[in-house]
Amino acid sequence: WLIVSNDASQLPEQAARRYVALGLAVPAERFLMSGMLIPTWVQANGLDGARCKVLGSAASRAYASAAGVEVVDLRADRYEILAVCDESGFPFLEVLDDVLSELITSFEAGRPVRLVLPNPDLYYPKDERRFGVAAGSIAALIEAVLAARFPSLRPRFERLGKPHAPIFRAAVERVGTRRAVMVGDQLATDIRGALEFGLDAALVRGGLSQWDERTASPAETPTWLL
Repeated sequence: WLIVSNDASQLPEQAARRYVALGLAVPAERFLMSGMLIPTWVQANGLDGARCKVLGSAASRAYASAAGVEVVDLRADRYEILAVCDESGFPFLEVLDDVLSELITSFEAGRPVRLVLPNPDLYYPKDERRFGVAAGSIAALIEAVLAARFPSLRPRFERLGKPHAPIFRAAVERVGTRRAVMVGDQLATDIRGALEFGLDAALVRGGLSQWDERTASPAETPTWLL
């Protein structure tokens, strides 16, 4: 079994320490974090050694470094890859303004930048009543600006985490079988992603998603309810 997480801001060792603090002794090797998918993506696209700007934490930059790319400083204005891993770890507005300017300049000069998004989540719960912006919302903003500027190109991020196939492919490779079930509390990521990949899915009630069979779409109808 694995804990499959869209989090690209923590290393498995950091996630394990957090779980221990919650009373759950989960070893680091049981975690599959979306940031761990960057090396496979880099290799599949022949981008070894490319210059990469990373928006995220120190762990996010470590994931990119492990992929064999050259992680550039946030002040760098020339790079071949933009990896949006997390919403924290950098001065948000200042860096985002710079990134938008750099991307527009690069695309206008005929130097398109590859865009990768390990964590497609738009938001996350801070507690029962408060929510925060996640990396997927930053990517959506960048995509909207680039689509307005380059309507014929409409550059898009390549999404690696749930509900997209790369993270499920990595998970079944790790556990060694497709006879698996995804247990989660989000219909749009955990349930939809598993079903589209051909896995069973169990929705935990009381989480982020509320189950209503009267309005549920087939794509988000779990195999089981817990």
